Amino acid sequence: MSDVKPFLVTKDLSIGYKTKRTERIISKHLNLTLLPGQLVCLLGSNGSGKSTLMRTIAGLQPALEGTVYIGQQLLSGLKSAQLAQTLSLVLTERIEAGNLTALEVITLGRTPYTGWLGALSEIDHKKIEEAILLANVENLVNRKIHQLSDGERQKVMLARALAQDTELILLDEPTAHLDLPNRVEMMRLLHNLARQTGKAILLSTHELDLALQAADILWLMQQNGKLVAGVPEDLVLNGAFEAAFEKNGFFFDKSSGTFNIYQDVCTHSISIAGDPVLAFWTRRALQREGFGLTDDMNATFKVRCDRDAAGTTWQMEWQQKNAKYFTIAELVAAIKLAAK
Repeated sequence: MSDVKPFLVTKDLSIGYKTKRTERIISKHLNLTLLPGQLVCLLGSNGSGKSTLMRTIAGLQPALEGTVYIGQQLLSGLKSAQLAQTLSLVLTERIEAGNLTALEVITLGRTPYTGWLGALSEIDHKKIEEAILLANVENLVNRKIHQLSDGERQKVMLARALAQDTELILLDEPTAHLDLPNRVEMMRLLHNLARQTGKAILLSTHELDLALQAADILWLMQQNGKLVAGVPEDLVLNGAFEAAFEKNGFFFDKSSGTFNIYQDVCTHSISIAGDPVLAFWTRRALQREGFGLTDDMNATFKVRCDRDAAGTTWQMEWQQKNAKYFTIAELVAAIKLAAK
């Protein structure tokens, strides 16, 4: 049995909001763990309770019931200075850093250790340098924070959290407001950081496809208040991932790991075989047109995709007929005509 101790543990945790007159429980009986070197992605639709759980774990709002342990210490018993040396938090909101440089913002991560005078020791300088390298922001340190793009600013904020040198890092929607290349880069960076540093990283996100690729563990917040945790592939195969985001008008395709917005509207079925890459994109095009896809060899239309030195071809058989096409557009047009 592994003797690795988790950095985060919740025991019979209930989260929500409480006033003098009412109490609103969003989720209860949460028993969660986060291990060193793990990247955990917290997923759920809007209103499912992701932000409430993150705020409760970070100590920004009290738990309704149960306990949270950070580094084997009871969260409610930690003073603010102790918590700042145990947990670092990166929020979505843009901070107003005035005329500070990126280096000066990163240096603020050492505040829990420097005291009121703010004098940096040799260890502080070392931690700052390590954070800059790990976050890959060497080319940004001398620039003003207000001059940085959203993606650059988010990486600087991550570097500040790394300079804080805590066992646990929480990030609330770190890819929000970023374009696709920066979202991919941020998720890749976080995945590598968990491996390289041994820190436990928990992030909430709406990036379902990226979370499936990057996360070691998924925490799925469902609308009924339940939370399901597990390895991404297990949650896909047992249907938990699909159920957490089930809505009319789109469905999760387990074979490709993506959500599709198209539904079958045609009674004719199509089987596709051959080159895997060509087959994947052919399926995408046919799904968009509402055709049903199947692995049954008795399908109405049987398509084989091939690639060789001469180019790509799509061979189709139907009703004892046979034809060859050289683009997906030609294939789709032919099937639509034959299906009338």
